[in-house]
Amino acid sequence: MKKIGVLALQGAFIEHIQILNKLGVQTREVRLPEDLSGLDGLILPGGESTTMRKLAKMYHLVSPIQQFAKKRAVWGTCAGMILLAKEVRGEDPCLGLMDIVVERNAFGRQLDSFEENLYIQALENGKKKPFPAIFIRAPKLLSTKNKAKIIARLPDQSAVAAVEGRMLATTFHPELSEDERLHEYFLNLAGK
Repeated sequence: MKKIGVLALQGAFIEHIQILNKLGVQTREVRLPEDLSGLDGLILPGGESTTMRKLAKMYHLVSPIQQFAKKRAVWGTCAGMILLAKEVRGEDPCLGLMDIVVERNAFGRQLDSFEENLYIQALENGKKKPFPAIFIRAPKLLSTKNKAKIIARLPDQSAVAAVEGRMLATTFHPELSEDERLHEYFLNLAGK
């Protein structure tokens, strides 16, 4: 049975754990480097990226997560995507793992939150059944480089999800949806 950790420093980690538990997956809240031991994958949840970055540094998690990502799957949602990115407009990257360029809060403030149905071909039945993507103070995925590939776009063609090897990044919050397909997709990445 796969065991997935969820970074539990701040943000929407409980919602990810609830979906994983529905899927029958063992979970662990990750707060310290030793919590990464024995995991098949790690989710970096949405939340406040500046706070998460400070806490990750304070608890000496940056290097252990970077090492973990060399062999295991990692998924960043919203703020988690900012942590994953090699390039963040206007600031230094945190983990610098995924070859993507992002911009914090680029879709606007809390009042500008929205939901959009996305057809994500990488998901089961993704061409026919849209995924209900929830955007809350979302970052923009400005570009991908090298091996990173865009897997989802808004109707205006803005990129909102990318994959690179075993790393997945989404600008939106799949954990706030009833649709479990992105979590299933991540579990497949973790099983490779």
